[in-house]
Amino acid sequence: MRRQRRDLSRRKRNQAATELCKQLTGSLLFLRSQRIACYLSCKGEMDLQPVMHRIFQMKKTCYLPVIHGFSQNRLDFIQHAKGEAMVNNRFNIPEPEKRLCPAPPWALDLLLLPLTAFDNKGNRLGMGGGYYDRTLAYLRQRKQWLTPVLLGVAYDFQQVEALASQPWDIPLDGVVTESAIRFFRKPGVCRV
Repeated sequence: MRRQRRDLSRRKRNQAATELCKQLTGSLLFLRSQRIACYLSCKGEMDLQPVMHRIFQMKKTCYLPVIHGFSQNRLDFIQHAKGEAMVNNRFNIPEPEKRLCPAPPWALDLLLLPLTAFDNKGNRLGMGGGYYDRTLAYLRQRKQWLTPVLLGVAYDFQQVEALASQPWDIPLDGVVTESAIRFFRKPGVCRV
């Protein structure tokens, strides 16, 4: 799946990112969300730059994940403004250089997550580090917590029939691809 993602031509990646942006930014979920966490793509992941551009245009607040400064196995979300300086983390992924006032995940309305594969039950295969699962582990204890809506970001071909689920995995509320937004559970209801 990763190889297939990396092998996409630049033109196909750009076209898919543009189509995904239309799907997402035209949705009621996006229009109602004010605090939106994105990611900067690497290794062929779906590019969210068009989505981030719309966030800035619509005067919404954009956040980017950064590896937590003290606990290196989870993420913080830092407010990001267009053109701000970036630095590469230990995985060579750009992060905002300024790390002032990180937002806890429960303060976000919408969290867009990268993935390697997904199934129609909301299971997500990430890159294997478990950063998002550890960061969102609080959702397992607070069953009525309403935010954020967890939306995976993928190409259509990344859907598989079934993925094994582990007790620590946090399921997605839905996935957005270049052709559609698919919800696995009603946003805002119990995820676990």
